[in-house]
Amino acid sequence: MSSNEDLRTGIADVQDFATDWDLNDQNWTSNPYPIVEDLRARCPIAHTERFNEGVWMPLHYEDVVGIAHDVESFSSVHHGLRRGGTTERGLFPPINTDPPEHHDLRRVLLPFFGPKRIEAWRDHLTADCRTRVQAIVERGRGDAATDYSQHIPVGAIAAILGIDPEHGDRFRMWIEGILGVGANDADTLRSAMSEVRGYMAGVMRERRQNPGEDLVSHLVSIELDGRPLDDDTIERMLVLQLVAGIDTTWSSIGAALWHLAQHPDDRRRLVAEPSLIPTAVEELLRAYAPVNVMRRVLNDTEVRGVEFRQGDHVLMTYPIACRDPEVFERADEVVIDRAQNRHIAFGVGIHRCLGSNLARLEMTIAVETWLDAIPEYSLEPGAEVTWSTGQIRGPRNIPILVG
Repeated sequence: MSSNEDLRTGIADVQDFATDWDLNDQNWTSNPYPIVEDLRARCPIAHTERFNEGVWMPLHYEDVVGIAHDVESFSSVHHGLRRGGTTERGLFPPINTDPPEHHDLRRVLLPFFGPKRIEAWRDHLTADCRTRVQAIVERGRGDAATDYSQHIPVGAIAAILGIDPEHGDRFRMWIEGILGVGANDADTLRSAMSEVRGYMAGVMRERRQNPGEDLVSHLVSIELDGRPLDDDTIERMLVLQLVAGIDTTWSSIGAALWHLAQHPDDRRRLVAEPSLIPTAVEELLRAYAPVNVMRRVLNDTEVRGVEFRQGDHVLMTYPIACRDPEVFERADEVVIDRAQNRHIAFGVGIHRCLGSNLARLEMTIAVETWLDAIPEYSLEPGAEVTWSTGQIRGPRNIPILVG
């Protein structure tokens, strides 16, 4: 093993992100934004051979938006960012489908994520946040990620699916196995996928015997074009709702609390002006957008002078696009009262996040409740904040002191 390799994984450190980027590199996970600024000055689109058969990474908002809308040249039927030798994780509909199949599958989910349906969870979310934040207040210290943000979306998604929120530790383990460690380790990926699909298969069997008003009951009972959905499709749809619905939201909530711990002026302004919190939430979503998604090139095409060939892979970097200085003034600053905010933290095009209404509600309530109970807090001196690796980026632990 050479001296520039990570001793934990045996993966060589990146020497030049323009030609050899890696989302697992420690410099990237800890703070990717200076790297991105350097890349924009040197190349329009970065590339790496570390994943799949090589992956392009656009660095401009305009290009990411253009690719997202171009469903004729870029397919969403993609198994995700995988290091060489890692087994395919499978496809999660509707996010890994193209038209016309995508439209039909997304349509069957829409009733569970509309604004009125989501608003019904407000009291439940508020009560859960209050309980969890009060426990931190009583101790005088805690972890804003593991004690708070990682639990909030579990309860909401569990309620929508009609599953037990007490299984949250298992859900988080599966998320890490599929989206984190599993991107580099075939055995971990295989084990996590097997377990979560087995769990969902059991829930589906139970709902067929005892249907309710939840999403699982809905999916096992509906028909498309006169035929019921097959079990494989339903399982994969449910895995997506569980994994993506939890990880993306807890990452955003955690990043917001991490930011406010280090920026007392922002925090104190929101405490004094709570009506500004929804605007601040949009800005925190922009500044710390967590999600990167993949596309596969269907037809030879050119983007910003770079030739994409049929079969090439493209990483759609929403976090990078959301900090493009060509679109956002003071792009690398958090401006909590930013009036014009065309962020794409929830994606763009036909695959824009189905659960964006829920995520906004969860994040707004989480921040409101936290600041109401803990208006003054800071990162614990000497404690390390770690960030997830792979396609979804967020803080995995945020040790804080109250007061």
